[in-house]
Amino acid sequence: MRTAEISRETKETKIHVKIDLDGSGKYSIDTGIGFFDHMLTAFCVHGGFDLDVKCDGDLYVDGHHSVEDTGIVLGQAFRAALGDAKGIARYGSFYVPMDEALGFCSLDISNRPYLVYDCTYANQSTGQFDNFLTEEFMRAFAFNAGITLHLKCLYGANDHHKIEALFKALAHSLKAAVRIESSETLSTKGVL
Repeated sequence: MRTAEISRETKETKIHVKIDLDGSGKYSIDTGIGFFDHMLTAFCVHGGFDLDVKCDGDLYVDGHHSVEDTGIVLGQAFRAALGDAKGIARYGSFYVPMDEALGFCSLDISNRPYLVYDCTYANQSTGQFDNFLTEEFMRAFAFNAGITLHLKCLYGANDHHKIEALFKALAHSLKAAVRIESSETLSTKGVL
């Protein structure tokens, strides 16, 4: 089973994440930030991952530490659940239309973390979630999971739709990339 459970505690956050890459989209998510919970829910439902996330953070400051640190721990759990990643498809790409918005993700589970992020927002926040934290979460997740991650919102007017399209595109891309396709590692090096 490709599962992992990671906890991390700092002076700013206390986070526990449990993930099953071969789940059915079951979730229990509580970060204290409603819109972020909604995005993580979409992530696990569309990726088919079982996901438990509990974050107690210093929300009296703002959501930055909670969102970024959740990305760190989720990335670590994702990487641990993959193990040696032998036989995975490795690559995934997906477009998600969300009403007027169109989000795109392309990724490589390469053990060479990188983020290219291209999305602008009309407003500072969606609910209690600062929109710029989407990029912070994606960077923390990609770098801790060892993923080369490209995300782009090609167009859209509604910030909620743009962000949700990106989270869903990430989920579908990861679902494709973690699929076991062979007994060999998809790399000329023989390892990722």
